[in-house]
Amino acid sequence: MKSINYGRQNITQEDIDMVVDTLQSDFLTQGPMVAEFEEKFAEYVGAKYAVAVTNGTDALHLANLVLNVKPGDKVITTPITFAASSNSVLYCGAEVDFVDIDAETYTLDLLKLEAKLKSVPKGTYSGIIPVDFAGYPVNVEKLRQICDTYGLWILEDACHAPGGYFVDSNAVKQRCGNGVFSDMQIFSFHPVKHIATGEGGMVTTNNKEMYESLKMLSSHGITKNPDLLEENHGGWYYEMQGLGYNYRLSDINCALGVSQLKRADQGVNKRNQIADNYTQGFENVAGVKTPFVSADVFHAYHLYVIQVTNRKGLYDFLRKNNVFAQVHYIPVHLNPYYKKMGWKKGDFPVAEDYYSQALSLPMFPTLTDQEQEYIIDLVIQFVGH
Repeated sequence: MKSINYGRQNITQEDIDMVVDTLQSDFLTQGPMVAEFEEKFAEYVGAKYAVAVTNGTDALHLANLVLNVKPGDKVITTPITFAASSNSVLYCGAEVDFVDIDAETYTLDLLKLEAKLKSVPKGTYSGIIPVDFAGYPVNVEKLRQICDTYGLWILEDACHAPGGYFVDSNAVKQRCGNGVFSDMQIFSFHPVKHIATGEGGMVTTNNKEMYESLKMLSSHGITKNPDLLEENHGGWYYEMQGLGYNYRLSDINCALGVSQLKRADQGVNKRNQIADNYTQGFENVAGVKTPFVSADVFHAYHLYVIQVTNRKGLYDFLRKNNVFAQVHYIPVHLNPYYKKMGWKKGDFPVAEDYYSQALSLPMFPTLTDQEQEYIIDLVIQFVGH
């Protein structure tokens, strides 16, 4: 059996043709493909506005800037995420705090969040960055109710969840990233994600003022919009109105994104089929805990995470048999940089227990039935020892 990685991009001839057409066009960057990708992605998730940026980390940083995160602020996120979720707060000179995860969904525990907010003076925290971990949507309707009570903004890290949704209290499907309950939402287009652009990210919002700030700060803080200019000397004139960054995504990347977006629903449906196959394969296998499934969510399955007692043993066994599983994630607070801030083992026991047993099995739309059967058989073979 050839090697099977935990994630893999799927590049078709249509993708290649779209990129080649762009390479042969008049614009390699700051051209029409950027606007097309932004418009189509916003439509896909159900948001009013979208801003394409260089990667998911820059999307987080940019969103924090627009939310005016600054020294003296404190922002809450989950310890089970990629470090960029919390690092983006530190980039702004603010302080990050954590709330433990829910033992079933592996997303931030909203009951523990509410208890934490009740225990401190109102205004202690500025906002919260929930993560749709592995593709499981956070119920941002419930989160919004909590945040409104305590005056917090919401920046939804939906990198794992384009195409996912939860059903709200009015039986409406709320797609991850649509901005109905969150202030801003961010996505990543890294090759292992649902939509691959090589590197790339997106910020979505329904707030026009935030959108205009996102656009400006993603391009050096410069605008040529006549409605925003303080002066206007002619068609060449622009103004730098803020200290921005060069976080622009190129037309080349966006062309790939536009093409990939056409297959987005097909891809997330295939991921769910693969997840069903895994769950059925492990249904009667003692010692393998499969992901929590709820009728109220449509899981986007960026990851399929099982839990086993001897995680290291299974990880090594799979690698010896050319299956390259992965672990998502080492709890952020246990990284040496964060431990220097005072975090320590035991601070978030549910997250730490999850990490000790978690293993992400291969999950990507081109995974074949034969490859999946091979993976399932290997897991059963090891656990049965």
